[in-house]
Amino acid sequence: MKSIDRYMARLIALPLFSTLFIAAMLLILDRIRRLFDFVATQGGPVSVVWKMLANLLPEYLGLGIPIGLMLGVLLAFRRIATSSELDVMRGVGMSYARLLRVPYMYAIVLAAANIAIVGYVQPIARYNYEKLRFELRTGALGASVKVGEFTHLGDRMTMRIEGSRDKGRKLSGIFVHAQTPKGDWVGVTAEGGQFLATDDPNVIIFRLTNGTLIHNRADFPTPRTLSFSSHDLPIDLPKFESFRSRGGKNLEYTLPQLAKLGHAGGTEEQRDSSRSEFHFRLAEVVSMFLLPLLAVALGVPPKRSSSALGVFLSIVMVVTYHKVNQYAASVGERGAIDPLIALWVPFLVFAGLIFWMYYTIAYVPGGQPIGALERFFAKTWKLIVRYLPGRNRTGAAA
Repeated sequence: MKSIDRYMARLIALPLFSTLFIAAMLLILDRIRRLFDFVATQGGPVSVVWKMLANLLPEYLGLGIPIGLMLGVLLAFRRIATSSELDVMRGVGMSYARLLRVPYMYAIVLAAANIAIVGYVQPIARYNYEKLRFELRTGALGASVKVGEFTHLGDRMTMRIEGSRDKGRKLSGIFVHAQTPKGDWVGVTAEGGQFLATDDPNVIIFRLTNGTLIHNRADFPTPRTLSFSSHDLPIDLPKFESFRSRGGKNLEYTLPQLAKLGHAGGTEEQRDSSRSEFHFRLAEVVSMFLLPLLAVALGVPPKRSSSALGVFLSIVMVVTYHKVNQYAASVGERGAIDPLIALWVPFLVFAGLIFWMYYTIAYVPGGQPIGALERFFAKTWKLIVRYLPGRNRTGAAA
């Protein structure tokens, strides 16, 4: 029996991790273009894109892990069913319950990983993602000075840089205009320059080379002009607004924090929203223990059939349940329905449907929960093929 368990573990592992990897990559590719556009528009460094994607990965895994588990188990059972190995295993007395031992080992491990992700890792990653967006918008990531544009550093300084080389270490074509609180103004043009750090984190030195400085004040008869080969211009960094503390949204609270707020929140609206998010995350994780049963029910096709309808239907069911949960969470958050009812009634309906499908295939002789759908789609496909242009009534090429 241990050899059967090892065989099932190998069959499940490849599609499971492949699905998880492909799903994560597809979601990342969908977001990466928008992130590059956002970072480029804000003038931020490219490295920020990878940090933002890393903080989005837990959110993608929260949905990718259940789909990977279901497809891994489903494709494993579909393979042994279409190759008649399942008939041999059933013939020697192995029940579906026995064959589900390894899938449930995977389910337990992945459910534990998923609750750690959605309960603890994802809230912190979500906050870090929002913080990076805020810092990009405010220029706190050192992305304020944009090449070829006039950039305002605070209310009293304007700067323009024509060229940048060596990752910003060598600047050229520099213009600076600054005002002092006393009404003085200074205008500087220089061929080159570079930024240097100081002991004061709020002040940097802009070392300029080969340029001209003009200083004007109200009591000067004429502006003073100075040509220099090297000049250090101190720049007070603008003070950026501090980002809010974590917890501005329910998505940024961990499960223990949501449970605490759900019972002792300040307002009824806060309690409802916290309870709704808490039950949403739990329902999503608990539903993973239903997926092996759903995978068996949809992964074993009818006899003499190689249709992949079950694969398509399984993805539709999981995604639909996820969307229903999201809608139920929003209803519970508004207080229209108690979050306990809004989230767990759909779970019970989903569980009841899956148990019926599993019972039909495992304990009803010749039972096939999607047999009617298989026959309907088979007949529909025959009609489509029959009336395709260029084919005669028998379906052969004209």
